[in-house]
Amino acid sequence: MIELSIQKELRSSGGKMLLDIELSVGKGDIVTLYGRSGAGKTSLLMLLAGLMRPDSGFIRADGQTWTDTEKRIWRRPQERNVGLVFQEYALFPNMTVMENLSYAMRKGQKDEREHLIEIMDLKDLKNRKPDTLSGGQKQRVALARALVNKPSVLLLDEPLSALDQDMRGKLQQYILQVHREYGLTTILISHDVTEIIKMSDYVMEMELGRVIRKATPGEIFTHEKLNAKFQFTGEVMKMSRQDFIVIVTVLVGRELVKVVANDSEVEGMEVGDRVLIASKAFNPVIHKIS
Repeated sequence: MIELSIQKELRSSGGKMLLDIELSVGKGDIVTLYGRSGAGKTSLLMLLAGLMRPDSGFIRADGQTWTDTEKRIWRRPQERNVGLVFQEYALFPNMTVMENLSYAMRKGQKDEREHLIEIMDLKDLKNRKPDTLSGGQKQRVALARALVNKPSVLLLDEPLSALDQDMRGKLQQYILQVHREYGLTTILISHDVTEIIKMSDYVMEMELGRVIRKATPGEIFTHEKLNAKFQFTGEVMKMSRQDFIVIVTVLVGRELVKVVANDSEVEGMEVGDRVLIASKAFNPVIHKIS
């Protein structure tokens, strides 16, 4: 279990913001941090990983205190049992796949390299260098490297956002597999609603440095007016007016779906928005979700 209560003043191009977070994550859960850019999601992961110090507060994980400003306790990143994966792969270009994993291993740690190579389907790639690998292959190596010390906590900062839909789906399965096998507590940052629904036990919605809501993906993304049997998420690609209606073209997976909407449904909606499409009384309903 992770418990934390921390405060950290953040500075950005938009000015100052106070990150003020109090939360707990159950052992074995997959929790997604969701919210607009600049809400403080990545900073929260960096505080958990020990890459940033809080101004005040504490972080405890599995009975250990990682940070406590009152007691002046501070565990360095290498003293926290954490695996961290960013969107950027950050692999050593002069090392093979196996050498990248070997470099990350701590002295005295049980050798998990071959097992991870097998789980991540990297057996035929282990002697190749990163510049010969595809994006999806590099991300699998980055994930394997984060797990080579068998962490209890896995932190994922949008690791799949640069990949195509097919590769994202495969890597989601890899993450779910290792999460179960290693008994991890996983905290994921994602803006992809389909990914969040597929992977998360809970969603923590963040806004301006605070967690404003914790709920299941269904509770977060299912609008009360969209209590429907069939629901799909997608991205708005085009909006065109025809007389008194608006035709909204939405990309759902690889398919383009056209939805007839009225002015109230599309108010504030723009190309690029994530939307939820549902059937209600046999009529399609569209609702903006991000």
